[in-house]
Order: sequence, then structure tokens, then C-alpha cells
Amino acid sequence: MSEMAANDPLPKPKRDLAPILLPVALALLMIPLVGSTSSWLTLTVASLAMGMMIFIMASGLTLVFGLMDVLNFGHGAFIAVGAYIATLVFAPFAASVQAESLWTNLAVLAPAALLSMAVSGALGLVVERVLILPVYGQHLKQILMTTGGLIVAEQTLYALWGPQIIPMPLPASLRGSFILGDVAIAKYRLLAMLVGLAVFIAIQLVLNRTKLGLLIRAGVENREMVEALGYRIRRLFLGVFMTGSALAGLGGVMWALYREQVHASMSDDLTVLIFIVVIIGGLGSIGGCFIGAILVAMVANYGGFLLPKLALVSNILLMVAILMWRPRGLYAVTSR
Repeated sequence: MSEMAANDPLPKPKRDLAPILLPVALALLMIPLVGSTSSWLTLTVASLAMGMMIFIMASGLTLVFGLMDVLNFGHGAFIAVGAYIATLVFAPFAASVQAESLWTNLAVLAPAALLSMAVSGALGLVVERVLILPVYGQHLKQILMTTGGLIVAEQTLYALWGPQIIPMPLPASLRGSFILGDVAIAKYRLLAMLVGLAVFIAIQLVLNRTKLGLLIRAGVENREMVEALGYRIRRLFLGVFMTGSALAGLGGVMWALYREQVHASMSDDLTVLIFIVVIIGGLGSIGGCFIGAILVAMVANYGGFLLPKLALVSNILLMVAILMWRPRGLYAVTSR
């Protein structure tokens, strides 16, 4: 019996499907409340697109906290910097942005997004070396240092670009909607959904299917052992922080195009929203962050349609409801 037991395969952990089904249940619940099927479909697609943009911004903070145990309250600075860098690319190519050709528009949009990610990632390197490195493992000091960094970054943006709102119009080919019967689906929202899904899949593949991801996750569990094997875990963590900063920059570009404007204080409201998503997701879970971002967007869109006044506090109410159900978030990955 003992030999048979020894040769038996290890039991697979049960998959927790409840959080995955939650957005589906919420969407179905809204059908009779919204009334019109076309309005419901439009709101649902808008929620998915908005959720993908929120996820892109929140995924960077989720990586940094979940893998590095760093509370970065200055994450919003990378979002704003990414948006402003994109305006520098859009300005001299305004004619190409307003051209009717999709490929001409993408020839400007893609370099703008890549440059924003590069600059935000480079800024993340500086922040990690100067502000984060001396306070690893000290959450209170991390909060103070990164909050101070956010204030400095915001005031620097004010000094360079001024307090005025800078328009950032959508490329001409991404304006308008696809009409499917009575349903209007905005073109840009479809692009946002594709980019968000691509980011989610890429992060999951790197963390779960590559040696680099294995080393990062092993370093989180036992840093001394990984270093004893000859790997420089500090460099790996620096790479994680830069990746999180670059994703914030990409999210800043996507959000600026969604709002069609950029301003220095755009990070203020987004920082609160992102932390709500990270808390709902489980403080470090990429899957939880993904579902949390969709839930936040769905509650905001459905709530804004049904009860506009309630929409102002919908995110807080959602977070309270989730934490009453699961005090550690949808997919808690740590005991923190």
C-alpha cells in the first residue's frame, strides 16, 4: 500500500472559480435592470475596455507589491510621465495622427507607446535605486518616500508643461464605432481590450512558463537560496520594478487617449483607483488584479447608467463588499 501511495500522482489543487464567475454574474444581473439589450451590450463592452486600461496601469503595481513587497504610492507618477511623453511624439506628427489610414496612425501610436514605456521604465530605475533601495522591508518609510516622489514628479510636470490641460485627440482611424445592429462598439475600446489581454497573457507566460519567472518567484520565497545559487536577485527585482513602471507608462498613454487629454494631476484619482483594484485582487495576484479591474469598470459603467449619484462611491462600495466576502481579496497570494 505504501509503494502504491508513493507512486500516486500528487493531487492537483482545486481551481477557485468563484472570482472568475463574479463578473459574468454581475453582467447577467444587469440585463433586466438596464432594460435595453443594445444598451447593455454597449455598457458591457465599454466596461471591458475600461477594465483593460485600468488593469494595464494596476498590473505594474501588483507586480511590484506582490513580488517585491514594496508599497509604491508614487506609481501614478509613471502614468502621468508616460502620457506626457506620448504628447511629445504626437505633436510633430499631428498630420499623421489625423490621417484616415490605420497603418499611418499606428506608425505614430506604436513609437509613442514604446517611448513612453522606455522613459517610464528608466524613471523606475532611478526611483528604485534612489528611493526604494534604502527602505526595503520598511513599509512606512516606503509610503513616505514614494508619496514624496509623487509630489516632486507632479510639480516637475507642472513646471515643464504648465497647469493647462493638453488635448490628446484619438487618431482618426480609431474614432467612431462599429455598428452591429443596434449596438455601437467604439473602435478604440476594441484596441484597448486587445492590448490589455496581450499584457495579461504576456505577464502570465513570463511568470509561469519561463526560467526568469521561476527565479523571480523563487527569490520572493527564499532570497538567500536563490543568491546562493549564483543569481543576483537584486537585479531581478530591479527588472520587475522597471517593468511595472513601463506598464504604468503604457497605461498612461492608453488612458490619455481614452480621455483625450493630459494634465499633471491626472495621477491623483488614478492612484486611488489602482490601489482599490490591487486590494480587491488580493495584493499581488495578477489574475485577481485582472478580475478586479473588470469589476471596478463594470460597477462604474453600470452604476453611472442606473444611479449616476451612486457612481461616485461605487468603487469604495465594491471594495467593501469584496473584502466582507474575502478579507484578503479575490486571490490572496500572501499572508500580508
